Amino acid sequence: MSAEKDTGSGQVPSFCDWMSQLPGELHKIPLCSLAIPGSHDSMSYDLDINSSVVEPDNLKGLSKIYLARRIVHKWAVTQEESITKQLDAGVRYFDLRIARKPNDPDPTRLYFYHGLYTRTDVETGLRMIHDWAEKHPKEILILALSHFEGFQKEKRNIPTLKSCWDQGRNVIVSYDYSANQHPEMWGRIPYYYGDSMDPAEVESKLRQSLEKGRSSEAFYVCGLNLTLPEDTRILRYIFRPCDNLTKVLQRSLPKLLQWVKQQTSHRPNIVASDLVTRDNFVSTVVQLNISKVEIT
Repeated sequence: MSAEKDTGSGQVPSFCDWMSQLPGELHKIPLCSLAIPGSHDSMSYDLDINSSVVEPDNLKGLSKIYLARRIVHKWAVTQEESITKQLDAGVRYFDLRIARKPNDPDPTRLYFYHGLYTRTDVETGLRMIHDWAEKHPKEILILALSHFEGFQKEKRNIPTLKSCWDQGRNVIVSYDYSANQHPEMWGRIPYYYGDSMDPAEVESKLRQSLEKGRSSEAFYVCGLNLTLPEDTRILRYIFRPCDNLTKVLQRSLPKLLQWVKQQTSHRPNIVASDLVTRDNFVSTVVQLNISKVEIT
């Protein structure tokens, strides 16, 4: 299994087909026993600065003011690369937050969002993922659809790589919504995160989650993402003239990845992060699978 070296010059390392290249002994274990790279707020690279503000609530009323939208955009963009480039880089879990725009003349049209709406609608985004999946039939993708802003459970056996390949299927859809669950859709995938801007606190809370012993029969996500406070403490960050979320993430991600490298005994399932194409994030998570084989 090889990849281009991440030089930091904008070239994205490729782990296009890392699942099909895993050792044979990993092909028949449940997917929730593999370490899978995931992206947090996967479509946030596409946020539309001209859209109305979806969140936080205290800025919704300022949607018509460009400066307010610019501040939200500055602190809501968590990914640098397109969904296709994330797929090429090896990301296999996608956090897709769905919203319907108020007063949209087309009530069936949906968008992704994080603070602002995306320019790309859901149908177009899913088509891009579908086209990529068709070209890489042995790479299993997990799409976590959630939140459903603007919208007024069945248990299945956990698949393995081999069972997915044998059935000719390679997309798992997780549907986090209170409506009746369709049998072809997976239920909500729990997402554990630190809810903090402090990498040490994020690491501590994730360690506590892993030590509780996650079920070997269900997917779950360890989120490396930092989270801006929802109270007045947010002002400490958003009014820094020479800083933004991307820069803060760049400083914290290497520390969090060092923690990930140490998780060989309590290997996490899906590891989601911001800036997924940087700092060898994907290769660090994938290597946990190889380390597990070497240990056993």
